[in-house]
Amino acid sequence: MENQTLDLDVVIVEGLKVTPQSSVPAFILLLLIYIFIMVSNIGLVVLISMERSLHQPMYLLFCNMSINDVFGASAIIPRILSDVFIPMSQRFIFYDECVIEAFCAHFHACIAHTVLMIMAFDRYVAICNPLRYATIMTHRMVLGLSVWAWSISLLLVGILIGLSVRLSRCRRVILNPFCDNASLFKLSCENVLIIHIYGLGTAVLILGSSMCSVMLTYLRIAMVCLRSKNKALNSKALQTCATHLVAYAILLFSCCIVIILHRFPHLSDHRKLAAILLHIVSPAMNAIIYGLQIKAVREKIIILFKRKTPGKVKVKNCDGQK
Repeated sequence: MENQTLDLDVVIVEGLKVTPQSSVPAFILLLLIYIFIMVSNIGLVVLISMERSLHQPMYLLFCNMSINDVFGASAIIPRILSDVFIPMSQRFIFYDECVIEAFCAHFHACIAHTVLMIMAFDRYVAICNPLRYATIMTHRMVLGLSVWAWSISLLLVGILIGLSVRLSRCRRVILNPFCDNASLFKLSCENVLIIHIYGLGTAVLILGSSMCSVMLTYLRIAMVCLRSKNKALNSKALQTCATHLVAYAILLFSCCIVIILHRFPHLSDHRKLAAILLHIVSPAMNAIIYGLQIKAVREKIIILFKRKTPGKVKVKNCDGQK
């Protein structure tokens, strides 16, 4: 009876494949990356929330991205870190926890695309219709678009994971660094054709929608910039659009690699590495791209550091006079 309960309620996750000699360096590197993701993204959210001059639609959308990156990294990385020093055969996890982890992994990736779509629309309105920007991109509009981004992702991912959860299970080993939807339905011996169709359909819908919206938006922005003779406007447009495109390219490349490699079993090790990088590289790079490349944010960060410096210098001068 205990064995039956164990088979039904507990699964084994392969986790991060490292040798005993490389487990410590891998743990330290992954921990440092996780700390950087948390500190940089949370710091960006706090900075934007505290500085009233940054309470603008573009920066509020940055908050959406940073909160999602913190959520995605926290759902995946701590579990991988906790299993690094545990033998693969003993990396147990309750099935319910595995389902939650799979949901969080797909939810994070889906929200990243929907938020980037909204950011592309924001840039389109700001550059192509600047006189109406304040009336279109109001705080109410940003809130409504943000709720849409999170709600549509919740619905699509909820249905996806729900289709896999309803299946009976005949296996208990997940050959992946963490739980995802493919890992869940591979535990079953039933026909998973419907899940394959829905999963691919959802991926095509999200990736296709984001690609089309971003391409059409930036083609329109490029046409406006080419017709405009204002060099300052064109320079500002290129700067803000370039950061958005870099972030989108990193996310799109990571997602496509994972989806493609799932169709090639002999490249499973490459797929596992790509799956981890999807939830590490994008959150880490977003904080750098938006935190340091956006001029207004960069200036606020510099000001915050300079506020402390004069006080220290002043104390030293007084001591010197004494």
